[in-house]
Amino acid sequence: MYFKNKNITIYYEKYGNSNKSILILPGWGNTRSTFNYIIEFLKNNYTIYIFDYPGFGKSKVPKSSLTIYNYAEIIKNFINKQKIKNPIIIAHSFGGRISTLLTTYYKVNIDKMILIDIAGIKPKKTIKQKIKEKIYKLLIKIVNKLKNKDLYRQKLINIFGSKDYQTLPIEMQQTFKNIVNEDLTNYFSQIKSECLILWGNLDSSTPITDAYKINNLIKNSELIVFSNANHFPYLQYPYLTNKIIYEFIKD
Repeated sequence: MYFKNKNITIYYEKYGNSNKSILILPGWGNTRSTFNYIIEFLKNNYTIYIFDYPGFGKSKVPKSSLTIYNYAEIIKNFINKQKIKNPIIIAHSFGGRISTLLTTYYKVNIDKMILIDIAGIKPKKTIKQKIKEKIYKLLIKIVNKLKNKDLYRQKLINIFGSKDYQTLPIEMQQTFKNIVNEDLTNYFSQIKSECLILWGNLDSSTPITDAYKINNLIKNSELIVFSNANHFPYLQYPYLTNKIIYEFIKD
């Protein structure tokens, strides 16, 4: 199914037919299918919605760059259009950015939130990263003066860009920059919903230090750390994750 928000159309799937709704907000990229096990476990007791964000899966690449506020606004308008009241949110990685803004900046009433290895805290750059960034900016200035600038620009991206950035179409690259440069630390302390934070202790994408910081900032929150788990603990410990989530959200 599709939902149109202004000039952007996103794909979503709906499972179950209960009075209580769950919104699953996946991470960055085409990761909707990684939640199939959770959906199968919960769909008999809840109505579940899950999305492909603009530029991923079955949703088209947006014509202009977006910010994290644009992504959150799309989901907010979807909630209003579907007349969903007090949903439960299950958010992973990038989805945590959206859920944070939904309940704070956009004041959407959220019943409970399950936050899995979420993003939102901008890491401090190391000296090596700062030097690398300065070299990249200098080379870009030189490349932009060349005739085959697009070719050389792509070569620089392959050398200096992150894996996520490298795999993106050109139309999505500025959107990626907008998102990773947005620090949401100040919003976490404004979250009033009851939150369960799940985290892999070996996560290299969003480090475990972020989990402890977010747990301290969100007053009504509990943290469960999965040992020997990476950025996707719900895939490494599927049965345990489902049981934990169910116990947390059941009335």
